[in-house]
Amino acid sequence: MAKKFKEASISELRRTCDPETLGFTTTDEVLTLKNGVIGQERAVNALKFGIKMSDLEYNVYMAGAPNTGMSYIVKSFLEDIADKQDVPPDWCYVHNFKEPDKPIAIELPVGEGREFQKDMEELIENLKMQIPEVFGSEYYLTRKEEIVKGFNARRAKIFEELEERARQEGFALNVDQGGMMVIPAKEDGTPLAQEDIKALSDEQRAGLRAKSEALQKEMNIAAHKIQQMEKEFRAELKGLDRDVTLQAVGHFIDDLKEKYRSHPAVVTYLQDVQDDVTKHIDDFKQKAAPAGPFPIVSPAPSFTRYEVNVLIDNSKLKGAPVVYCTNPNYPNLFGTIEYKAQFGALFTDFTMIKPGALHQANGGYLIIKVLDLLRWFFSYEALKRTIKNKEIRIEGLAEQLGYVTTKTLKPEPVPLRVKTILIGDPYIYYLLYNYDEAFRELFKVKAHLDVEMDNQPAKLEQFISCLKTMVYKQNLRPLHKTGVARLVEYSSELAGDKNKLTLELAEIYDIVKEAHFWATEDKKGYITAEHVEKAIAEKRYRSNLYEEKIQEAIVKGTIKIQTDGRISGQVNGLSVYDLGDYTFGRPTRITANVSIGKEGVITIDREAELSGRIHTKGVMILGGYLKEKFAHDKPLTLSATLCFEQSYGLVEGDSASGAELFALLSSLADVPIYQGIAVTGAVSQKGEILPVGGVTRKIEGFYEVCKALGLTGKQGVIIPERNVKDLMLRKDVVEAVREGKFYIYPISTVEEGIEILTDMEAGKRKEDGTYDEETVFWRVDQNLKKMAEYVKAFMKEEK
Repeated sequence: MAKKFKEASISELRRTCDPETLGFTTTDEVLTLKNGVIGQERAVNALKFGIKMSDLEYNVYMAGAPNTGMSYIVKSFLEDIADKQDVPPDWCYVHNFKEPDKPIAIELPVGEGREFQKDMEELIENLKMQIPEVFGSEYYLTRKEEIVKGFNARRAKIFEELEERARQEGFALNVDQGGMMVIPAKEDGTPLAQEDIKALSDEQRAGLRAKSEALQKEMNIAAHKIQQMEKEFRAELKGLDRDVTLQAVGHFIDDLKEKYRSHPAVVTYLQDVQDDVTKHIDDFKQKAAPAGPFPIVSPAPSFTRYEVNVLIDNSKLKGAPVVYCTNPNYPNLFGTIEYKAQFGALFTDFTMIKPGALHQANGGYLIIKVLDLLRWFFSYEALKRTIKNKEIRIEGLAEQLGYVTTKTLKPEPVPLRVKTILIGDPYIYYLLYNYDEAFRELFKVKAHLDVEMDNQPAKLEQFISCLKTMVYKQNLRPLHKTGVARLVEYSSELAGDKNKLTLELAEIYDIVKEAHFWATEDKKGYITAEHVEKAIAEKRYRSNLYEEKIQEAIVKGTIKIQTDGRISGQVNGLSVYDLGDYTFGRPTRITANVSIGKEGVITIDREAELSGRIHTKGVMILGGYLKEKFAHDKPLTLSATLCFEQSYGLVEGDSASGAELFALLSSLADVPIYQGIAVTGAVSQKGEILPVGGVTRKIEGFYEVCKALGLTGKQGVIIPERNVKDLMLRKDVVEAVREGKFYIYPISTVEEGIEILTDMEAGKRKEDGTYDEETVFWRVDQNLKKMAEYVKAFMKEEK
């Protein structure tokens, strides 16, 4: 084919990076990144704003593609900021002596949580040692004996007075364990026998009964007095025990009160401990060993209630915490209350309260992948409630849902001081923003990550520093300047634009690691372009089995693709196959048939429900284009069918609408199309060729097919002119263009494309509405007129 059409220049096909312009030999001469983030100014500014806002409702959602390194970016950025911030306080749970089922949360300066726990342990050990000693001291025993003797003397005096009073009235006083009673007696104190009582006259018996009742009243008064004395006696003994205890160990507690005087909650707790110790002194006294052949050993007293449960110990932190919760189920996120089995029953106490990620991140930052969070629906709902209420509450999930009504602990909630950063896909952000009102209120900052940045000197310098940081942190071999240059070019290839560098850095990091492996295998001290190229080729080989199978089917003729010769109503369109880990382009044969009818332009794929909405729209645009060009003086009485031959999956997108239009025009004009030129590009109703995606992959895919079937020196690809800036072709494709074996034709109108494909002028419409003779459009117009005349004549015959 004569080279009379506009072609893309060699410089437009690929942007190369000259190693000599980089200014270094290896990355050992390059500085590392300060914060590990490049090209994400928009997202970084949003993140800074979100974490500096003191309002806890200004949490952040970081939206980005999976390979943009969201987790790494967030962690690197937050850790850099957190290192400069104050370490948050420790949190402890202690026993609530007034309401045992509601443990008390105590906030302490960083590092003092463990110290307080140790102080309480030492206090209890001192109490267990000092209290038994003081209760065995001579002072205590003497004072106790004095109190007992005094009580016994006062009680004996009461009994003596009662006994004397009874004797005076002719009665004897009898005291035993059952109580006191008076019995009629003789003058010598001997009780009267029943016979003696019966021998008395009625008047004498009535006198005895009256005296007995009077004495009984006096005994009741005496008994009440003795009971009051016993109560006072026990109180006096307890007072002695309390006084002795406080004298012996009170200074220990006073010392702690003085030490923690700036923490009112601790001072109050220590006072409660002191009061409880004096109430349970017997727990500290030494118990005598049980006697007998089968002694029953009573359980040892528990001192658990005096322990300190250090929930959060931040003593090892150097700044604010940055916590990445990878499994945000309910217990992991909000903490839990554990239980122990004992004698067939479950029990718990405040020492079995365990923290969650929110407690660990309190005073700092919590990072969660939004998909991980949404997999645990109750965690998501509870997180929103926690942020809204500004407190971290530990409670069982079953209790929260009302499934468990048994009594359990209800720990005092901890105030929330966390900034939460969710990371995930932008699509999930928009779903939550539009359908979850609470999400909109609580995550007011969106940090949107870009997938590419401009390939200009300042950005290129950041990219190279990023490579240096990666090899430094991973302890890899340094990159040679040739290796860096190849990685820069590969970054543009991934971006799909020669003037861009990809920010999906995970792909770049993988290639660097694999290139390090090949450099190690090659026993080289640094990574060169050869090693990078080897890594890229090996990665492609591991992933391109499907591509090779399609190529094999094309070469064998199973999938029919022609790359030479001319055929009417047939053109090679270009498609992109995205397998997730690998993307490649391949040609697809598109055919068009036309006949008289009134259906207009239809696509067989759409009728078979194998066409997506965007593709259907593209086909409908073709009808609009035909009306614009050829229906000013006649109706369009045609039925045209388009088909993606040997396509068995869903056809979607409008990038083939240009190829479909060329096949349709070829069929209408009965002008053959050269099969060695493939086409990609969308089309407008006005005949403009519009840019599409994946142009580089499509060109490389068609080149591979032409190469396999035999290069003729006339083959090439038609692309939209606006896509020329996106080209970043492989070196072998660029070399083939340089040698005149392959061509890239950028076009902006339908006319340009049809002339390249048919080697015939498209034709211009004259003032009378006709086209120049023997042009493509003239032939289309003439054939459409014939169709209209045939229809008109046929309708007359029918009438």
